[in-house]
Amino acid sequence: MAVSRVYLDYAGFSPVDPRVLAVMRPFLEGGVGNPAAPHSLGFEARASLDGARAKVARLFGGVPSGVIFTATATEANNLAIRGLAARASGRHLITSAVEHISVLNACRELEKQGFAVTYAPVDGEGRVDPEAIARAIRRDTALVSVMAASGEIGTLQPVREIGRVTRGRGVPFHVDAVGAVGRVPLAVEECGIDLLTLSANDLYGPPGAAALWVRGGVKVAPLILGGGQEQGYRSGTENLPAIVGMGVAADFARSEGPGEVARLRALRDRLLDGLLSRLPESRLTGPPGTRRLPHHASLLTPGVKADAVLMELDLRGVSASSGSACATLTGQPSHVLRAPPSTCWKTRQHPQSRRVCARPRVRHPPAVVCVARLHTALPTRASRPANSARLVFSALCFHGPWVSPVSIVFLPNLRTAPSGTCPSIFTGP
Repeated sequence: MAVSRVYLDYAGFSPVDPRVLAVMRPFLEGGVGNPAAPHSLGFEARASLDGARAKVARLFGGVPSGVIFTATATEANNLAIRGLAARASGRHLITSAVEHISVLNACRELEKQGFAVTYAPVDGEGRVDPEAIARAIRRDTALVSVMAASGEIGTLQPVREIGRVTRGRGVPFHVDAVGAVGRVPLAVEECGIDLLTLSANDLYGPPGAAALWVRGGVKVAPLILGGGQEQGYRSGTENLPAIVGMGVAADFARSEGPGEVARLRALRDRLLDGLLSRLPESRLTGPPGTRRLPHHASLLTPGVKADAVLMELDLRGVSASSGSACATLTGQPSHVLRAPPSTCWKTRQHPQSRRVCARPRVRHPPAVVCVARLHTALPTRASRPANSARLVFSALCFHGPWVSPVSIVFLPNLRTAPSGTCPSIFTGP
């Protein structure tokens, strides 16, 4: 008999909302032109493109003309950092020690070109101090880049306070909002944001679409040259089906997101209560309560070897992965987990202390059933080898109409096969 599966790798990839897919389908099946074409189908395509641009901008209160569509959030981060640096007169940038690897590597590349980069430290909860940003700003500072929330430990950054500092000093402020936009309040005007990155798939839209919003007056040099699409900032024929899907996903996130927060927090806390009672030696990483993403929990548990847990979970019908998807190829422990100075985190530097990333997602109440199922699958202290390394457990990302429970280590969203205990709301493979 086949084992019913629970999918916990939504940190790496999320299924597309069926409602989004329904709107995208006509754009995939034909009868749609190139947005740059000088005929009626081209005009219709251009109208659809501009409509998606307006929907995305409404999600964070930005001007639609500032939205530049890209293929990925990594590309958008590079356009923000390297693109602005190419046009700026200053040669100094500020970021934090816990940024996404695409931000850090873009800064490191600029260092090779003679730029100076200040990496602001974080506290024991992975939080950046706005005062540290203020102290780091110099006359030649060209950009400050700080993420809205950590996708690894769930910490919400003080974006509003940092924006107040950068606005007062006249320095452009870039925010990587992947993981936060649509889940926590994030308005570019209120937060003083000048450049903002977001991803379609993170909103349960299709892969292959992301965006960088740029405030008017902020100068950015294009990284990709060609026919001048996206106002010349990102040449290449737009991926219209994916962009339309991104617009629809952004609309759903804007209209449904606020009502989900209390429900998601309750599910998150229920999961944590179960995990902490089963693994009493575990401790929460990142801050508790409202200072972290409402759909995310992260635990540090000693005495667990990642590879062994992954194998055991797989045998029990739980599919998960080790580490952050974007950093898997490096083979190195997470820089985010090594950054906070708290002594209780030091063991995460062990090469076997890897995380299992998960983003479960199912409709409630099956989500509660799946939480219990994960609790049952986790090894107890008695079943763990005494000499095994520590493993960081991170759990959950519940979002939108789908709630998720589960996770050993990281962002979550849970999915099961149609024959599983928790029925899938998704179609397709």
